[in-house]
Amino acid sequence: MGEGREATGGGGAAAASASDLLEALVDAGHLIPTGTPGLYGRGAAFDALLDRLEALFDRLTADDRAERLRFPPAIGRALFERSGYLDSFPHLAGTVHAFDGDERGHRELLAALRAGRDWTGRQAPTGLVLTPAACYPVYPIFAARGPLPATGGIADVASWCFRHEPSTEPTRLQLFRMREQVRLGRPEQVLDFRQRWIERARQLVDMLDLPARLELAHDPFFGRGGQIMAASQRDQRLKFELVVPIADPQRPTACMSFNYHQDHFARSFGIRDFEGAPAHTACVGFGVERLAMALLRHHGLDPTCWPARIRAALEGASP
Repeated sequence: MGEGREATGGGGAAAASASDLLEALVDAGHLIPTGTPGLYGRGAAFDALLDRLEALFDRLTADDRAERLRFPPAIGRALFERSGYLDSFPHLAGTVHAFDGDERGHRELLAALRAGRDWTGRQAPTGLVLTPAACYPVYPIFAARGPLPATGGIADVASWCFRHEPSTEPTRLQLFRMREQVRLGRPEQVLDFRQRWIERARQLVDMLDLPARLELAHDPFFGRGGQIMAASQRDQRLKFELVVPIADPQRPTACMSFNYHQDHFARSFGIRDFEGAPAHTACVGFGVERLAMALLRHHGLDPTCWPARIRAALEGASP
């Protein structure tokens, strides 16, 4: 895959740590601090880069004829519970709460606020959960349609996602954009889809000249039981990641993931293949901000100065 080059901040030394990279991104106007770790505004150039990456994804996937689905950054509690997310990642979930009191409760809330005390006691669950993965709303939609056709199904999905892991490492955001393709069908169909996407990812990083490699991976499962689940996931080769050194050269960051769920979501949501058996699913996703930061890290903080070949790939033109 691409060798890439380390970025310099307009002639300065290459970023050597997460804090150096964060400072460089902020100084260049790409990220705008909000006072909350992992929560940043986006400058104009960074936001434009995110849009160009999404457009490149559109061009790479045009022949897939996937159903285009876009969702808000929250899902219903019932959908969230059926997904099984709490079984594996309770530490990452975020729920939406709102004030549910009367006028007296409002006065108590304001008194607590003005006294510097905790004012959230009158907040109650709304029935919404912040979306942890863009693909989750897809499964009940396909289940409601009845058995899949013989060709299966494919969806192109995007959403803002939330994971509660505050950090000063710029690649580890609490709210971020996620783009995915989801494949539903027979095991051989979804495994072929995942393999084709692995090859496509290699093409993508070559186009962008990034020093990426493919790794067998596992999800960040919670607790002691999570260690067993992680080992099982690796043993069955259910998850691969495309990683790029960004914030820490010794610990590259996952920018794309290739996941085979077997029939987990089919059994959770009742998705059937054309013969009536539980369908298998796979998804491929990339973190848009992470890929943008990888480009800034390896090619420089000013995208207008990048090599013509990379700028052409992002703009959909020939160099």
